[in-house]
Amino acid sequence: MRNFFLTCMALAMAHLTFGQAAGIQWMSIEEAVEAQKKEPKKIMMDVYTKWCGPCKMMMANTFTNADVIEYLNANYYAVKFDAESPDPVSFKDNVYSNPTYDPNRRGRNGVHELSRALGVSAYPTLVYMDEEANIIAPISGYKQPGQLELYLKFFRDAYQPNVDQGVWEEFRDSFTATWR
Repeated sequence: MRNFFLTCMALAMAHLTFGQAAGIQWMSIEEAVEAQKKEPKKIMMDVYTKWCGPCKMMMANTFTNADVIEYLNANYYAVKFDAESPDPVSFKDNVYSNPTYDPNRRGRNGVHELSRALGVSAYPTLVYMDEEANIIAPISGYKQPGQLELYLKFFRDAYQPNVDQGVWEEFRDSFTATWR
């Protein structure tokens, strides 16, 4: 268990030195919604926690991939959201907070109301939103670059409101990932 923890910490540190320099243009949800007014794009929101091992691995392995970075920056607003943040967030005419946050607690620390409003029940979860910040789908679990490619390209290229399940299945079954 100690080795797993050290590995996760090393991956997180790699992100701090490599991932930030690599260039995903992370923003807050408020910034993304404001940016949509000038240039409509879909939003991909990474909902994570500081203690989540798979979240750290995704930050170190997936969000540092050159293909992921290039595609996200060109086609989406990328939002990073700590699901246990103590900070209030304004979204869709509501203010969400984390009333059970305890600044003295280590590890898990109260769930932010915005996480619940977005339908997040596990970490990491990527919440996809349309050009008006309406929720398309929360997709939970660690995603490697090729797995993320499937969702990013589907929601950008094939998704329409009230899309039929068959459209998703056809897209998924004919999709060939190119990102490694």
